[in-house]
Amino acid sequence: MSCAGLLDGNAKPKSMSRAKQWTDEVENLYRFQQAGYRDETEYRQIKQVEVDRWPETGFVKKLQRRDNTFYYYNRQRECEDREVHKVKVYAY
Repeated sequence: MSCAGLLDGNAKPKSMSRAKQWTDEVENLYRFQQAGYRDETEYRQIKQVEVDRWPETGFVKKLQRRDNTFYYYNRQRECEDREVHKVKVYAY
């Protein structure tokens, strides 16, 4: 992700691919996408807040959906292997 893309208030992805295997990045993308966002960039643009993370794992802890309800996530992995291929990975 380029710095210019992150600084732009309306950063749009240039391409999208599907995750092939689980990684920490895929886990966090899975959490953002469950809450209705593409990724952390879009979440920050819309909500204007820092992302709450678990200190032990770095995984997303809590996200506010667009309807202002909250999703709370566990410390451990939540994206099961059968869900990995559904995660969209955006390139900026």
